[in-house]
Amino acid sequence: MTLVGRATEAFTRFRDGDRPALDELVATVTPLLWRTVRETGLDVAASEDVVQTVWLALLRKADSIREPGTVVKWLITTARREAWRVSKRVRAEAGRTGGVLGVDDEEQLDLPEQREALPDETVFRTTEQRRLWEHVQLLPPRCRQLISVIAFADRPDYSHIAESLGMPVGSIGPTRGRCLAKLRAQLSSDPEWEGQLS
Repeated sequence: MTLVGRATEAFTRFRDGDRPALDELVATVTPLLWRTVRETGLDVAASEDVVQTVWLALLRKADSIREPGTVVKWLITTARREAWRVSKRVRAEAGRTGGVLGVDDEEQLDLPEQREALPDETVFRTTEQRRLWEHVQLLPPRCRQLISVIAFADRPDYSHIAESLGMPVGSIGPTRGRCLAKLRAQLSSDPEWEGQLS
């Protein structure tokens, strides 16, 4: 079953009164939400707050989601909106205190070596994996989003990914191929990279 399928099943059971099913939903989708939020450049603490806010919003509005199959899209959209809202506030506060973040500074916030342990820390268990994600951060934004989403899906559902990222379904495969080619090129020119892309 795909990530979306597992999330849909857990969400359906939760709405039918199976409260423990919420734990399954959270465990299934949180890594995806985490990457979505971190893509906006928020630090660890702010990202944790945003993800928590998203889950609280779901608890309040679960009955308003008519189709259980759209819960992942709803969560991603809510996470993205909340993250940008918080990011805008953080930048405004930094501006008032004289600590304005530049574009380069914002990009640096998401580098694995600069953050504390994350909820999805198992993704970064080895030096090779950490190095891989450093290279992912050097890719264009669309590639970063796509690879981050696919990395947390056992069997990616292209229709839901396309809808969530605002891309045509037919462009997911070719875009994924181009992004992976760019990533391979970066890794092949990195003397510290010892892993192999499958």
